[in-house]
Amino acid sequence: MAKLSDIDNAAASKGKGIETLWQFVKFIVVSLAAFVIQTFLPYIIKLPMSDDFLHQAYKFWIFENEAPDPATGIIAAGLGVFIAANASNILAQIVSFFINRDKTFNSDANVAITLPIYIIFTIALICFSAWLSPTLITFFCNHNLEGPSLALSGMICGAIQFLLYFPVDKILFSKKKEKKEEVKTK
Repeated sequence: MAKLSDIDNAAASKGKGIETLWQFVKFIVVSLAAFVIQTFLPYIIKLPMSDDFLHQAYKFWIFENEAPDPATGIIAAGLGVFIAANASNILAQIVSFFINRDKTFNSDANVAITLPIYIIFTIALICFSAWLSPTLITFFCNHNLEGPSLALSGMICGAIQFLLYFPVDKILFSKKKEKKEEVKTK
């Protein structure tokens, strides 16, 4: 089996379009790993939380969920769910940053410059997802999908993030790593 770098070089030799397509394929694989983290880790994080904490109303900044489900009187996406969903999202993005930088885009971009930009973009997306997720969870719970509501919400938020991250990462990680042969000759 060929090394990843051999496949990268073969794709690059075919032109920018094929190279970008190959990067997109690698980005999909990394995103699937982030998707698994973002979708299923909240269930693990929720395990030690009490039901009261999971369904506790909260309201701060743009984030709020104080409206109970009309049928059950329970707040579906309470503070515990909010924390679990966002903690897993943050972890997924940290993993994605480093893997995409090194493996997907073979980038040597300065972490001191790219990481703050990535963090700002990620915070904006996480804030958007943190606002959207409880809305979706409440929607799904109101339509008799309480069990999978957290996973469905994670999937939708993850898909939105996926579609936005690739072009941003492509721009952020545009500085390619120097090939080892070039470094040796210098």
